[in-house]
Amino acid sequence: MLKIALESLGCSKNLVDAEIMMGILNKKGYQLVEDFCEADIILVNTCGFIESAKNESIQAILEIAQLKETANLKILVVTGCLAQRYSEELKQEIPEIDAIVGTGSYQNIDEIVANIQKEKHIISLENIDFTFNENLPRYVSTPSYMAYLKIGEGCDNLCTYCIIPKLRGKYRSRKIEDILDEANTLVKNGAKEIVVIAQDTTKYGFDLYNKEMLPTLLEKLAQIDGLKWIRVMYSYPETISEELIDVIAKNDNICNYFDMPIQHASNKILKLMNRKTTKEDILRKVSLIREKIKNVTIRTTTIVGFPGETDEDFEELVEFIKQVKFDRLGAFEYSNEEGTPAYKLPNHVDDEIKSQRRERLMLVQQEISRELNEKKIGNVYEVLVEEKIDEDTYLGRTMEDAQEIDNIVYIKSEEEILIGSFVDVKIYDALEYDLMGEII
Repeated sequence: MLKIALESLGCSKNLVDAEIMMGILNKKGYQLVEDFCEADIILVNTCGFIESAKNESIQAILEIAQLKETANLKILVVTGCLAQRYSEELKQEIPEIDAIVGTGSYQNIDEIVANIQKEKHIISLENIDFTFNENLPRYVSTPSYMAYLKIGEGCDNLCTYCIIPKLRGKYRSRKIEDILDEANTLVKNGAKEIVVIAQDTTKYGFDLYNKEMLPTLLEKLAQIDGLKWIRVMYSYPETISEELIDVIAKNDNICNYFDMPIQHASNKILKLMNRKTTKEDILRKVSLIREKIKNVTIRTTTIVGFPGETDEDFEELVEFIKQVKFDRLGAFEYSNEEGTPAYKLPNHVDDEIKSQRRERLMLVQQEISRELNEKKIGNVYEVLVEEKIDEDTYLGRTMEDAQEIDNIVYIKSEEEILIGSFVDVKIYDALEYDLMGEII
């Protein structure tokens, strides 16, 4: 029985693909292991979205390739977005790779791995607009109390900085009944939090039902017994509808949490990005959300240094962030990706200026976050406990925080707390991003 291990990089959507690959291989009799030194086969599931992610993926491949000399590794398989985007380059530059599997081929991973044992240097790049096979097994790798639920694949938004449509294809929604079946299985297996994901969750259903069906899907998910938190990620502001806001407001087990990437606040830059919204529209949407849902958390992402971004454009973004006071914010430097329309735009911004702008924007957000956190001192929150870090201190997060990307709560407790349980915590101190509290 060959032993197989996984290194999955990039976003949660990529992770779900990796979990399906591991489920397929596990069902075929391969033994899944965590220790890379034990593995006969290692899958490196890569990200190819921006420069930093590409570099991380390449570094991971090179490091794992060395295990062919120092450990038990016999077969190295590279999958995911980098494999789809740079298959020939990877084949030429890293000969230790035995198979390169694109984003349209991961569902055939068992056949590919079987063929590697007969022939080396396989490149499999099937149709990226594939139809979902709902019968494939999935080996969930996240903690037992939470899981990701992918509701669609691909993207039709065609933002000028983004390569995803060329790597993942057109937007394709899964059927509601298939999603609900998977959600019920995840909950039966212990998941208390389900995170709903797609490249753009708010577009869910339009291709299948001729209307955006995320509100309907969430209503049905909210009825699943035992499902404590439903969190929705990647919701574009222009398609966050009043109906969606009302559904989230109405259901206690849908987190009052909006992950709403705005990317910029200058209408000139938004137009160059081919975003389907304006600064004024974003402001109205934020106001509507906050009006309808008290204690709501709004997370956003921004891009600084987009081609043509002047000092004035950047200052407009800074002032907008100060005005809106997003609860959570991530800022990224524009990555100039070949194959995207923005790659050919004039007036590219120097890397040093991009770095300075990102640093300044994050300092602004740091002050906003500290101000918002200090207002939480004395409040009691329900916290999901995720880790014990010393004898009387645990780490957890509130409904306001997504795993790995948002804030944490340091919990003081003299009594043992079960990992994956929900406890009430009173906040007694606040840091720039994180909170400190004690169990009550």
